[in-house]
Amino acid sequence: MHFIYPAFLFALLTLAIPVIIHLFNFRKFQKVNFSNVQFLKEIQEQQSSRRNLKERLILASRLLALFFLVLAFARPFIPGQNSAGAGRQNVVSVFVDNSYSMQTLNREGSLLDDARQKAKEIASAYNINDRFQLLTQDFEGKHQRLLSRDEFNDAVDQVKISPQSRKLQEIIGRQQSLLLARPGTTKAAYIISDLQKNMADKPLKADSSIAYSLIQLKAGNLSNVTVDSVWLLSAIHRPGESEKLVVRLHNYAGEKAEKIPLKVLINGEQKALGSYTVAARAVQNDTLSFMGLQAGWQQGEVQLQDNPITFDNKFYFSFNVAQQMPVLLIDAGIANPYLKAVFAADVFFKTRNVPEGNVDYGALSTYPLIVLSDIKAISTGLAQQLKTYVSKGGTLAIFPSANADLANYRLFLQGMNAAYPEKLITEANKVSGLNRQSPVFKNVFESFPQNPDLPVVKKYYQLSAAHGVADNLMTLTGGQTFWAGYNSGKGKVYIAAVPLDEEFSNLPRHALFVPVLFRIALLSGHDLPLFYTLGQDEALEIPPVQIAEKQLLKLSKGEQSIIPDVRQQEGSTLLYVSDQLHEPGIYTLKKQDSTLAALAFNDNRSESDMSYLDAAALKEIMPKSSALITGGNASLKGIVAETNLGTQLWKLCIILALIFLAAEIVLIRYFKPGVAVVKHPV
Repeated sequence: MHFIYPAFLFALLTLAIPVIIHLFNFRKFQKVNFSNVQFLKEIQEQQSSRRNLKERLILASRLLALFFLVLAFARPFIPGQNSAGAGRQNVVSVFVDNSYSMQTLNREGSLLDDARQKAKEIASAYNINDRFQLLTQDFEGKHQRLLSRDEFNDAVDQVKISPQSRKLQEIIGRQQSLLLARPGTTKAAYIISDLQKNMADKPLKADSSIAYSLIQLKAGNLSNVTVDSVWLLSAIHRPGESEKLVVRLHNYAGEKAEKIPLKVLINGEQKALGSYTVAARAVQNDTLSFMGLQAGWQQGEVQLQDNPITFDNKFYFSFNVAQQMPVLLIDAGIANPYLKAVFAADVFFKTRNVPEGNVDYGALSTYPLIVLSDIKAISTGLAQQLKTYVSKGGTLAIFPSANADLANYRLFLQGMNAAYPEKLITEANKVSGLNRQSPVFKNVFESFPQNPDLPVVKKYYQLSAAHGVADNLMTLTGGQTFWAGYNSGKGKVYIAAVPLDEEFSNLPRHALFVPVLFRIALLSGHDLPLFYTLGQDEALEIPPVQIAEKQLLKLSKGEQSIIPDVRQQEGSTLLYVSDQLHEPGIYTLKKQDSTLAALAFNDNRSESDMSYLDAAALKEIMPKSSALITGGNASLKGIVAETNLGTQLWKLCIILALIFLAAEIVLIRYFKPGVAVVKHPV
């Protein structure tokens, strides 16, 4: 047995007071003179030994009553799991999970309502002088301070559902950052959550000086189908043309979901409709087609009907339909006639020819496609800017010069993991095959002839083996690469083995040249992402935006408007939204009155998986200094008090003190042992 306030045990010295009173309070017999004994009717006789018994019982009752009263003030307890720091101030961190999954209903209402109640019960188990931290999924700055019990209860009442979803390790780290900054206190941390499987996938690391308790709230097993992601098959979007949207459906339930209605809205107008069946625990991709779009930013929304979980029934996306596609042609000073003729064949392409020494580096990111042709040696400055352009998602097509500086091309292309021209081969050759599985040729040919007419080569540059994965468009007889694409960063580099010169090959006049170049252009879009995820994408990269000192960029949705932190970097502008966005939807990016873009934000789909960690899984990942408490109808107050301070005995001591005080009263008033009545004759 231990004591919270052992100093009160010095009060046990007061037990000597009743003893001293008992020893020195001797009874003195009173002498009464009678003139005649005949007036004495009765004499009560009491034996001395029996009288002493009563006095000793009264003394024992007084001593025991005083003893247990002193013990009650010393707060005795039988040590519990976390009672080593009893007597010191407690600093308690309580995490209340307010993610979307906490909207699920149980017997107590929603899980969030139950979590609020549990948090208050935890606080009530501590002393009034202890301090508390309230933490939620939002990780707000105001949650990094300590509160009194009343302030904590008020803050708990204000907790609302949040789109954020964090891992258990993040939560533990946040709690530790505050608790470890409070030396000399007893530290405890509680995590109140439904503990979905997505919250932890590896053992948790926690400081051993902090006692952790995980409180799992139980919800029923609910079926749920959601839209995990969407993407468009076309990189470039032209007015009036058909678009194909791929929708990824995910069934998180253990049973098949049948005939789930789904529709696609563009700018509020329904464009496609479908009904789909998804197998249990399966992911399924479905394609919907629509057309008739006008130029400008398109605000898309996928809606499905799935109950009872509805927070993930909508998925937002946005994209831009361009009136024209800009293409930059960089040459040695003389425009290549073949390239000029190709892009002039379609008014959708808006080309600009510039010599290599007159390139506006700041505007490179505004071109989805840049074509280099007939340049003998690429300058260091241009090479560096083109590498940055490709790494950020741009597409670069290169046709070497007839007298190319091979060492210069090697230095330039090696840095982008692309093949480079090694040497000039003067032997005639012929293209022997097309890679019809390449995105450039995929779904282009309705039928493919057995003996197709392919480009003839008089001489060519032998291309090296590349470190990156090659997308070979055309190969020569013998297996050498004739035209290929290579991924580099977020973009792509296409390199041809011949210049656009008829002395090298008939490629510039061949029937394949125009469609291949068009397909490269149409696949070259490096537009903004179709959507972002709330809580994950806090830095948004957009094409460079020049703003004056007093100008501001704003993200607006209805009446909601935020001002992101804007930072300029090479080739792009970064917008930092931090935790300012809390609602999914489509936000308009504006510079004063002009609209720059429409950005779509969706909730984290990890909350859609309504499967939970069981006791066995939690035991494997939980720190050694932690305990698992399963939420139920029982109050947490007693559980927490017993865990932290052990079994409290002060109430028992008070009861025993009262019992012995009552015993003393009974002994004094009603206990009269050995009374004998002797009658004498008068």
